[in-house]
Parts: sequence; C-alpha cells; structure tokens
Amino acid sequence: MNVKELELLAEKNRKRLVEVVYAAKAGHIGGDLSCLNVMTALYFSVMKNIEPGAEVPAHGGRGMGNPDRDRFVLSKGHCVEALYVTLEAKGYLKPEVLDTLGKFDSVLSGHPTIEVPGIEVNSGALGHGLPIGVGMAIAAKMDKKSWRTFVMMGDGEQGEGSIYEAAMAGGKYKLDNLVAIIDRNHLQISGNTEDVMPIDSIKERWSAFGWDVKEMNGDSMEDILKTFDSIDYQNQKPHLLVSNTTKGRGVSFMEGIAKWHHGVLNEEQCKAAVAEISERIAALEK
Repeated sequence: MNVKELELLAEKNRKRLVEVVYAAKAGHIGGDLSCLNVMTALYFSVMKNIEPGAEVPAHGGRGMGNPDRDRFVLSKGHCVEALYVTLEAKGYLKPEVLDTLGKFDSVLSGHPTIEVPGIEVNSGALGHGLPIGVGMAIAAKMDKKSWRTFVMMGDGEQGEGSIYEAAMAGGKYKLDNLVAIIDRNHLQISGNTEDVMPIDSIKERWSAFGWDVKEMNGDSMEDILKTFDSIDYQNQKPHLLVSNTTKGRGVSFMEGIAKWHHGVLNEEQCKAAVAEISERIAALEK
C-alpha cells in the first residue's frame, strides 16, 4: 500500500474504532487513536508473512498461517480496541465478532488474549510486553529464522522497571530483529508523563543500553513509513522508535485531553466524531 492508501485505511479503522468503543461503552480511546496510524502501517506495509491462515476460526485459536511471520506484541494492552479494528481490517476478525465487544460472553476482552484470532500473546500488564518480545527475538536468533518481533509500548508504561531489564537484555544479545515502539503521546491516566514520571531522556537512556534509537512523527503516515524503511536489521542493535503522537488523534475534541485516556463517548459525541472522520475519508477517496 502507498501512503495515501494507508491514510485512507487508517481513517476507516479510526471510524470503526469510535463506533465499536461507543457501542461497548468502554475502552481506552485516547491511546487507541494515537497508536492507530502506526498499527495500520505495521499490519499493511511493514510486517511480513502475516496474512491469515486458510481457515481463521470465528473465535478461539490464533489463525496464523505462516510460521515465518513477523510477530506483534501490544504491550500497552489496554489499547486493544485499536488492535481489534486492525485485525478486522486484516481479515482475522469477522465484523459480527467485533460487534460483540463489551457484551456478555464475547471472546473479546479489554486486553489482548490468545483466544482471539491474530493475537500472539496475552498482554496488558504494563511492562510485560517488551520482555516477551525479547524472548521471541532470542528464539528467532537461536532457530536462525528471519522473522522479526515488533512491540508497541505506551509512554506512561516506561515507569515499569521490567522495561529496562528487557532493554538491557536486548542490547546484550544484539537483537537487531527486535523493534520496540513507544507511543509518545505525553499523557497517561493520571496526567502528563513529565509530571508523573519524567521520561524525556528516552533517546539517551536507550542508546546507553545499546539500542538504535529513532524518532518519528506517528501522526504522519509518510514519516512512519520512511522511519520503518530506514531500519538496519543487520546492525546488531535492537531498535527503538519514539513515535511522537497526539492523544485522541483524529477527533478534534479529544486531542491532547487526558480524560480521554479512558473516556466514554455519549451519542452526540459519537456522531460528531464519526462525522469528522467521515469528511476526511470522503476527501481521501476523491
């Protein structure tokens, strides 16, 4: 997919996200929206061999078809709604299954679980995803496999000590097949990250652990693709992408507002958000 096609798909995913979170009456919509562009780029441009298997179950089972596929771990698992709409667009989830989000007996939880087709690991305990990703990357090295592991973290999550244990291990084992992404939207549930636990020294600290660190504009599909394309997977360093984004990206009344970390839309807000996104979809389709 080219940049314009990915931008259009991201907007369609954004509209679907707003609708399903509204219907479920729950979700972490602010962070969902900030990481959605990167997630769309990963699944439709960056990651390889990730097409669904010939028989993806309606629910239950992972449905991955290729053992040489790239792996994705959503460490900030509370933003699983963004992953659900991406998996639906990719063909792993049927629309009628996604529509059960928030309903009794749904296979879809508020965090990723392997009962859902397309999800590699249970995640969501903050600080959990990068250690798993390091293990996956080591496994690929040991088995002499070419697949890569991508881990999406939150910026508020950087207060977890297990992140830095994993960062040290990634550097020690020269895991150039590992890409970690920090969704740097500056807001966590309790406010601005720099007030809660400052992390503005991201580049310096991760470079000290032996990582190849790059910054990108996670609100720009063009810059996202350019940055992923610039990664050297042979440099014997794990990779960290600091994805500078906007909390609530794409819904004007949510952007940069901390309360939308876990805000629930009312009917009027949902209609306004859908109308705003639909205008951009129409413009991109021209």
